[in-house]
Amino acid sequence: MFTGIVTDIGEIESLTRTAQNRLHRLRILCRYDQSSIADGASIACSGVCLTVIASGVAGGRTWFDVDVGAETLDVTTAKHWAAGTRLNLERSLKIGDELGGHIVAGHADGIATVVMRDDLHGMARFELRAPRDSARFIAAKGSVTLDGVSLTVNTVRDEAFSVLIIPRSLSLTTLGDWRAGSEANIEVDLMARYAARLSEMK
Repeated sequence: MFTGIVTDIGEIESLTRTAQNRLHRLRILCRYDQSSIADGASIACSGVCLTVIASGVAGGRTWFDVDVGAETLDVTTAKHWAAGTRLNLERSLKIGDELGGHIVAGHADGIATVVMRDDLHGMARFELRAPRDSARFIAAKGSVTLDGVSLTVNTVRDEAFSVLIIPRSLSLTTLGDWRAGSEANIEVDLMARYAARLSEMK
């Protein structure tokens, strides 16, 4: 589990395609202490929970390897990742950690598309279009995760919704790079998903 609070920006150093291009092995550079990264650990990479299969240090930088499978490639922006792609990173939640965002599983529901960017005194307001199947779980003042960042929804209109990004988030995550047409991994609030499921069962 995660909280949607990014703790580092990683960079893909290399990508190897295997199994008829249905499995990608990534080597990601980061600033984490390598001794704290265990094989089998979960790290959210731009909102996608991936499992560490190896780690080490080279050239003074920590690296870790992960595999990205077919399902993830089909439904997330991982299909577009390449060497040099920057990723928002978050380590998995530990007992006793501060819950600064909201409960995030790291299981992206699909891809949202940026429709508009409006820069406002160091902040930025974005309007995005959610996948049709996910839009019903998005509510004004509710939570949503975009590229691994926990955000509060400002407005909702059909499949469109808006979020306001503060200066700190713009500078410490990859969200500052967003422009109209940019794509982001979206994970809807787990509570909204379960509430909808309970309603369907009545």
